Amino acid sequence: MVTTDTAPLFDRVAIVGIGLIGSSLARALAEYGIARQVVCADRNPEACAKALELGIVAEATTDLAAALAGADLVVLATPVGSFATVGEAIGPLLKRGTIVTDVGSVKQATLRDIGPHLPDGVHLIPGHPVAGTEHSGPEAGFATLFQGRWCILTPATGADRQALARVTEMWRRVGSTVEIMEASHHDRVLAITSHLPHLIAYTIVGTASDLEEDTKSEVIKFSAGGFRDFTRIAASDPVMWRDIFLNNREAVLEILQRFTEDLTALQRSIRWGEGEQLQDHFTKTRAVRRGIIDAKQA
Repeated sequence: MVTTDTAPLFDRVAIVGIGLIGSSLARALAEYGIARQVVCADRNPEACAKALELGIVAEATTDLAAALAGADLVVLATPVGSFATVGEAIGPLLKRGTIVTDVGSVKQATLRDIGPHLPDGVHLIPGHPVAGTEHSGPEAGFATLFQGRWCILTPATGADRQALARVTEMWRRVGSTVEIMEASHHDRVLAITSHLPHLIAYTIVGTASDLEEDTKSEVIKFSAGGFRDFTRIAASDPVMWRDIFLNNREAVLEILQRFTEDLTALQRSIRWGEGEQLQDHFTKTRAVRRGIIDAKQA
């Protein structure tokens, strides 16, 4: 639930990248009075024009220096694969005391690719709002996207406590529940809860697309709920997910190996007609679904 606090946390927030997450955060910061001014930078002039047209931000520009001028919070909402380039570009533009955070799904990459480029006196607080849809672009965002969702922060050892408190409060005010976690642990947890499901979805939909034309048309025509859910996940931003898999490869490969072993065991049970083993497995996994519903994450 969004809090009723009214005093702004930040004077000027600059969001770099105005896609789904960036535009949703921009809307929330303005709507809930968390920042006095929200601006954005995006390399795509059409995205900047759309953000202005929608009234999401006070300023939108392709000029990174113009957007970051005077900002006391900078939010990086570009694909994880761009972080090294973005970090190098923003470093010289940041004033002392500025807080830098991000919304990427791989947190060790943030520390590795952004941290070394930031000057002394600039505070890095990596973040990951666990929220989203399959849509992209500034028009896809909405202020309530983060309500009732988790936001995981992964500050490095020795990170500035005041900066961490302000970023925590920002996410709390937009409706998120904040969890503090070590970056490598985050990446391993998200490899199973988010990254592997997306990889499976892309694979299943890719398998369907490789079927003979007459069979493929029937797959689409008679899509049941399960396949529809996979196509929704597989419709997510391909650039973003390419970067996630490449930057979290060790954790994803580890979880993928365990999944492959489990899949082989299921294959064996089906081949040998081991109905009791199949039922036991499905009963256990059903309980996980019930836990997700009870946690209000469904």
